[in-house]
Order: sequence, then C-alpha cells, then structure tokens
Amino acid sequence: MSETIRVGVIGLSASGGWAAQAHLPALRHLGGFELTGLSASSPQAARAASEAYGVPHAFDSAAELASSDDIDMVVVTVKVPEHHELLTPALHAGKIVLCEWPLAVDAVEAAALAEAARAPAFVGLQARSAPAIRYLRDLVADGYVGTVLSTTMVGSGGTWGATVDPRNVYTLDPANGATMLTIPFGHATDALTFVLGDFAAVHSTVATRRGEVAVKGSDAVAPMTAPDQVAVTGRLADGAVATVHYRGGVCAGTNFSWEINGTEGDLLVNAVGSGHVQLESLSLYGSRTGVPLDALAVPDHYLCVSEAFARKSPRAYNVACAYEHIRSDVAENTGLAPTFADAGRHHRFLDAVAAQPMP
Repeated sequence: MSETIRVGVIGLSASGGWAAQAHLPALRHLGGFELTGLSASSPQAARAASEAYGVPHAFDSAAELASSDDIDMVVVTVKVPEHHELLTPALHAGKIVLCEWPLAVDAVEAAALAEAARAPAFVGLQARSAPAIRYLRDLVADGYVGTVLSTTMVGSGGTWGATVDPRNVYTLDPANGATMLTIPFGHATDALTFVLGDFAAVHSTVATRRGEVAVKGSDAVAPMTAPDQVAVTGRLADGAVATVHYRGGVCAGTNFSWEINGTEGDLLVNAVGSGHVQLESLSLYGSRTGVPLDALAVPDHYLCVSEAFARKSPRAYNVACAYEHIRSDVAENTGLAPTFADAGRHHRFLDAVAAQPMP
C-alpha cells in the first residue's frame, strides 16, 4: 500500500446523507487519503454519486468495491442492520475498514465482526477524537480535579421525542440497533469511559414513555418500542460514582451537560443543540480550589484539523479528526482510533444497560 490510503465509501449518495455531510468533506480536506470509489443503494445510484462528486470508480456492489485492487480502505456509512452483510466482504478481503457506529445490532453480531477482521478495523466513535474530549481526558489524567469523586451527565436524544422524521422511523424499533440508547447515549458514554475509565458496576432504568410518535410531514403515527428514557447509575473502575440520564427529543433547558467533580476541582462540558456529543460543538469550563468556573480554551496542539474547516463543515470536523487518528494508527501503530474490539466492549455495556427495563 502506498502512503496515500485509497478509500471506497459504501453508502455515498448524490441525494445527501451522512456520508456526504461528514465523510466526503473530511476526505477532501485531509492529505494522505484519496476517495477512489463508492457504492450506493443501486448501480444507478452509484454512478449518479460518482458523477456528482467526481469519484473515479462507481462499483455495482459493496462486494465488488471490497475486492477491488484500487481500494485500500472500505468505509461503511449505511444503516446499522446492513452493516454485517456489507462489512463481511471487506473483512474477508483483508481491507482496512472504518464502520459507522453502532457497529452492529447487538453485542453478539459485533463480536463476530471483530473476530472476522484480518486487517485494522475501526469504528466511528468519533467523540473520542473531538479536541475538547481529548483535552478533557488529559486534564483529568494530569490531576486537574485531583481524585475523581463523581461524574454526572444529562443529555437529549434529539430524535425519540414527540415527532420523527420519515427517514428515522426505523430508529424507533430496537431490533434495528439504532436507538437513543445505542446512538447518542452510546457515543456519550463512550466519551465518558474514554476520559474516566470503564464502568465496574452499573444499574439502569430503561423505559419507553411515548408508545407512538407523529411522523413529520404527514398524518401518520409510528409505534415506538425503543427506549426514550435511559438512566444509569454506576461505579467506575477507580471507584468514582457515575450518573447518566438521556431523554428523548430536545429540551428547552439543558440538552447536554457533563460534570466531573474531584477533590481539587471541577470540570464542566456543555453543548447547546443536543446530546450528540459526536456532532455538537463542545464548551469546556474548569474550576480549582473553589474559584468560579471559567472557560478553558483547547490548546492548539489538540486541533488536528483547522478551525476554519470546523466552521465550514461542523459535522465533518470530528470525523476528519478520526481519519487523522486512523492514518497515524495504520502508519505508526499509535493506537489512537477506536477499533472493532473497543466497539465490542461498548456493545456489551449497552446490552447490559438495556437488559434492565422498567417493570
């Protein structure tokens, strides 16, 4: 493989979507990657996307893309229920892989995918790559708050409220693996454990308070069996107490707040729009020895891509940082980007949370 990693994206569509909003701008901005090919929902859709974005190769299928000698790395950006089928040819071909989170519909399927990987296999838990989260981790490790006593996180899911966009109706059924528990709560708790360490013990209350929701732009309603309330209390490996509560929809008050309280100080992370920490712009504040909280600027060396790019393509920013970490891992074995093994552990944690519903 050359120094430039040739990328094929499964799920890049001319009509938009996550791949077009995040992966395409990130790959175009970064050096060291070349977007060489794509596949979409049909050969016709792939050709349309190839023409729209100037991508050289439009493949008729994910399997054809994965087997191509022109592709070094396969990126999967489709809905969760399709991940296993579309990843399997790339894993068998020994290609580098990046798959959007959630990796799988459950921990069993995630474990099977991790077992099948023969080359570096990464998962899109890109909140870990956010400069504010990486700086927060180092502040804690360097003793900014002293010994961590407790942490409290509250977030809003954005979706799973009173209404749902037609394209997101599938997220209302937990069988599809793309719920508030797995997506915003999943990204947020991965960031929490990345900063503070894993849960050693956990107790959860999971409930569905809205049994049906209105479908936007129509008179239809859709049943919701996925949880719209997830509350977790637990103990982290170092003994600190953790509390996390995610609510469906958005809130007129707090949509994301995360406090870390210690013997020597406190840290606070805020976001305005939603609890999707992997997407939102994060504000960081700190206090030591009882002085009022003050804004903490993230040092420049944490900014893996330019702030100008962040302003131009905010949804692509953390994804671009994740690609930078992947490039470092592939070239230098640095271990910065989350892998399928990390995804498997996190899926097991989420399955444990889901196993304790409200009576």
